[in-house]
Amino acid sequence: MLDNNHSTSSQSERKGNGWALLPLVLFLVIYLGLSLCMGDFYKVPITVAFALASCCAVVQTRGLRIEQRVKIFSAGAGNDNLLMMVWIFILAGAFAQSAKQMGAIEATVNATLLVMPSEMLMAGVFLAACFISLSVGTSVGTIVALTPVATALAERMEMGLPLMVAVVVGGAFFGDNLSFISDTTIAATRTQGCGMRDKFRVNALIVTPAALMVLGLYVVMGLRQNAAVDVGEVEWVKTLPYLIVLLTAMAGMHVLLVLLIGLLSTGIVGACTAEQGVGGSLSAWMESMGGGVVGMGELIIVTLMAGGMLELVRHNGGIDFIIRHLTRRISSKRGAKLSIAALVSLANLCTANNTIAIITTGQIARDISVRFRIDNRLTAGILDTFSCLVQGCIPYGAQLLIASELAGISPLQIIGHLYYPLAAGLCALVAIWTGYPRRYEK
Repeated sequence: MLDNNHSTSSQSERKGNGWALLPLVLFLVIYLGLSLCMGDFYKVPITVAFALASCCAVVQTRGLRIEQRVKIFSAGAGNDNLLMMVWIFILAGAFAQSAKQMGAIEATVNATLLVMPSEMLMAGVFLAACFISLSVGTSVGTIVALTPVATALAERMEMGLPLMVAVVVGGAFFGDNLSFISDTTIAATRTQGCGMRDKFRVNALIVTPAALMVLGLYVVMGLRQNAAVDVGEVEWVKTLPYLIVLLTAMAGMHVLLVLLIGLLSTGIVGACTAEQGVGGSLSAWMESMGGGVVGMGELIIVTLMAGGMLELVRHNGGIDFIIRHLTRRISSKRGAKLSIAALVSLANLCTANNTIAIITTGQIARDISVRFRIDNRLTAGILDTFSCLVQGCIPYGAQLLIASELAGISPLQIIGHLYYPLAAGLCALVAIWTGYPRRYEK
């Protein structure tokens, strides 16, 4: 984090360059614009959109040899956070495919339908995602654990698949935003110099009403679902891999260890069960793992290209441009809070990483809060809340990418059903406009 802060402070002294944002605009036009025009989210591969935008970023970088430009791109692609994501994607792909092959998903779905009323499935999945992400402190880990089960539930219940995946994503970001061990919590509190417990109280007051509203919406929507569902025979032993993953995640174990233990459990349970899936065959288990890893190939490529492209955007002054234009006309405490929210939101759009967005803008936000006498706990809450909300809605963020990969749909199909980020964003804006919570107003 110290290296990132040093880089940020040196860059913030530059004037900034609006043209540095061109690769990001080009990506959005190619991927989002063309997909909407064609009416088909599968016509434009996201890898092609990122490849063209990355080429634009390399060409746009002036004053350096091509080798130096590629070196900057590679440094962004090799960012520690991104490489950690790659590890998660690899293990997630291997676990998801091996769990599917040995029957864990089907068994877990049958068990869920047996113990939970079908009308409460959406609300139950949302609560599970909230609780797990709050415990483990990572939205990605929560999405990896729950998306395959949510996908199978949607197919069995004949629900909209994008809606069910969005339920998981929304709940994952609720917990990620509040968790004490989340990277965003650590970054927000460190940059603003406040305690995690105080920041938690601020965030909880702002986003809990949104979570309750969305939970109520899911209950109402569930009551309209057809409750007639045939529940197959539950092979309880085959639910163990998912139970192990969920319990270890809630215990606060690192997501890599969670996935590794879950992966090993699929092999052990598969070998001990009947002739189905990978049971009794080491080669079949390894083949299923290999297929899962290969299936994550596109996601890994997109993650690396996005990191490289956005590093060039930062190098060329795109972040500095945003910061300069958002902070030069602040005249009130309310305007200062809105500028902090907009600052971290736009930084997140340009970095596709909510932790990096907070680190990038943290010192500027602290300066603004000191100047306008904004409580540092409130500033930390604004930074964390808006960075998580934007991260949950961008189609090239790691969370939507892995959710769409596991569900076999486009990220753009999920965005239209993300009710929690929308509700939380509205609650956060209302809180800023009304000065809520007033106990933190100086």
